[in-house]
Amino acid sequence: MALACPPAAPTQPALPSGPAVFKTFPYIFILPEIFCGAWVWILVAATSVSFSLLQGWVMYVSISSCLVSLLLLLSYLFGFHKNSENWKALDNLYHSATAILYMSAAVLQANATIRSESERSSPSYYQLNSAASFFAFITTFLYILHAFSIYYK
Repeated sequence: MALACPPAAPTQPALPSGPAVFKTFPYIFILPEIFCGAWVWILVAATSVSFSLLQGWVMYVSISSCLVSLLLLLSYLFGFHKNSENWKALDNLYHSATAILYMSAAVLQANATIRSESERSSPSYYQLNSAASFFAFITTFLYILHAFSIYYK
């Protein structure tokens, strides 16, 4: 007669802390999210901000996302999560919501870029707006990758 062993409880993978954050998938995306988001912020600030309503939202999303992502990175580096399952849910919720906000900001920045093309005041503003649009879509893609990879992990 075989002994029936009770099924083992599923173990959740440990959340990274310290330098392991920079080596663990999907947490490796946090630093590029901050970097590309900062470029969006810098490039929009370097223009004349002709369309304040459109680019104001882009600036708000990029600045707040950079700051919250930086706080999240610091919390992972210092191990504030204490390997709690709630941190995975918080991380997924944050990156999902930020992906949606960044998508709206990227579309508005692309609209501002198209509008700035018709203005012949300075071609460098069009180039700066184009670069900001590029980085906004890259940042959106990074946030989407992060959110989906946590969800499916």
